[in-house]
This record gives sequence, structure tokens and C-alpha cells, in this order.
Amino acid sequence: MTTFLIVIIILALIFDFINGFHDAANSIATVVSTKVLSPLSAVIWAAMFNFIAYWMFELKVADTVAKTVKPEFITLNVVFAGLIAAIIWNLLTWWWGIPSSSSHTLIGAFAGAGIANAGQFHAVQLDKIMPVIYFIVLAPVIGMIMSYIISVITITIVQRSNPSKVDRIFRRLQLLSSAAYSLGHGGNDAQKVMGIIAAAMVSTGLIAETKELPEWVPLACYSVIAFGTLFGGWKIVKTMGQKVTKLTPFEGFSAETAGAITLFGTQHFKIPVSTTHTITGCIIGVGVTKRVSAVRWGVTIELIWAWVLTIPVSALMAALIYNLIQWFLP
Repeated sequence: MTTFLIVIIILALIFDFINGFHDAANSIATVVSTKVLSPLSAVIWAAMFNFIAYWMFELKVADTVAKTVKPEFITLNVVFAGLIAAIIWNLLTWWWGIPSSSSHTLIGAFAGAGIANAGQFHAVQLDKIMPVIYFIVLAPVIGMIMSYIISVITITIVQRSNPSKVDRIFRRLQLLSSAAYSLGHGGNDAQKVMGIIAAAMVSTGLIAETKELPEWVPLACYSVIAFGTLFGGWKIVKTMGQKVTKLTPFEGFSAETAGAITLFGTQHFKIPVSTTHTITGCIIGVGVTKRVSAVRWGVTIELIWAWVLTIPVSALMAALIYNLIQWFLP
């Protein structure tokens, strides 16, 4: 294993850590905003289930990410440039409090560096990246529809019950729904970093394909994302948990359950999706059950702009960084 590969693996784990605290809001925003858990308890809860995901999922998403760029155009410089660009964009959006997608940041940056290396767009495997692009729209829409349906069904079941009793029940249920969502978050997001490490190892001939990853790689990725989640992302928690729409424990449960179902489904079909987009769609879905005006559409539109820009901006940054690397380290 070369020194440069070791540096890349360390960078990938740094991105994984940043992903943990950048996307911690996705797992805990609703459970904190409904005051079911304190912020500290919530991040510990989420981190624990991020790590438990290690035993729950096959490396399907990792394989898709590793194959975003055609093998002949993957070099260590490509992976390095992609990681640097992804880390920069993630830190900028975290600092600005914008819940952009770490997933799309990483995939966009990896693709951008690959295109810069090849000098043409065919460096990207369209059958791998197009589902990712489709699910920029589909993931939040599916989440929104699922949360709306779950909310309507639940309202129908409990509408004649005592409100305070219903509130107590859903405070307990929200612990389960947030745990399920954290499992999906860990299984989805940690695997993207595994995919990048796999791509680097394949390019150096250490392994032939993703399923040959040494066992320490998944263990390290799940551990680091859990550790990152412990540091949280409080600016983004506020945006996700209260600015989009005000939430009750019942609504938090509906949003998290819908999000978990969406993430488990996309993971099964090997589609890397944005946990940020997914939970935002779910929160909008529960907001619409009250009334359309309950959703703060101005905030939602700002979020959509951040989503739309993430892949192209990350790709351009990675392409520029790749060319700088080639200039100094040909």
C-alpha cells in the first residue's frame, strides 16, 4: 500500500467524519425539535444506530459509487481531487447552515475529477450516475408521499383518542422511528465512502472489485460516521427541524418512518440517495397534512437551489483541483 493511497484513505475517513456531523441533522432534527430527546441524547442515539448499520447492510451502495467513473479513468489523483473538493463543499455548506447533500457532493466531485482526467464526459458510467440524478427529485417526492400517507392513516386511527395520551405514545414511538432512520443513514452514507476507498484500491490493483474490500474498511467507515454524528450539526438541525415546518412527536414519527422506508428501499436497489433530500421531503409531507401553507415554501425553495447546485459545483471544483494536481504532481 503506497503512501499516497494511505493519504487518500485518511482523507476519505475525514470526509466520512464530516458527513457524520454535517448530516447528523437528518437523523436527529425531528427528534430534537419535538423535544423527545435532548440534543446530546439524540446524537448519541443516532451515532449508535449509525454504527449498528455495519451488521445490517450488504455493500450495494458502495459498489455503485465505486463504479461512477469508468475503471480506465480512475487514478489516485482522480480520487484525491474528488475527496478534496467534496470536503471543501461539505464544510462550506455546513458553515452556511445549508442542508446540502454529502452524497451528491462526493459523487459529483468524483465524476468531475474523472471527466477532467479523461477530457470528456464519457468517463462517467451513465447507468450508475443517472439513477442518482433521478433520485435528486424522486427521493424527496417518495419521502413526501410516504410521510403524507403514514400521517393520514395514523390521524384516522388516533383522531378520537385523548391528545395527551397520543402525544405520550408517539414520543416513545419516535425513538424507534429515529433509530430506524439512523440505521438507513449509516447504511447509505458510510457506504459511499467505502465506494471511494474501493475505487482507489482497485486503481492500484490491491483488489479487483468492491466485494473484496478488507473487513477493516467497512468497520472503519461505520465507526467514523458514528463518531462524526456525535459532534452534530446544530445550524442544520434548526433549518431541518423547525424552519421547514413546526413538528409534533406524531409528525416526527411519520417523517422518520417514511424516511427510513425510503432509505431501506433505495439501499436494496443499490441507489445512493441523499438523506438530506429524503428527510426534507418527509417533513414537507407531514406539513402538508395540516395545510399547504404550514410548509415554509420560501425556505424549501432555498434548499432546492442548494440541491440542484451541489453536483455541478462539486464536479467543477474537483475538475479544477485535479488540473492543479496534474500541474504540480504529474
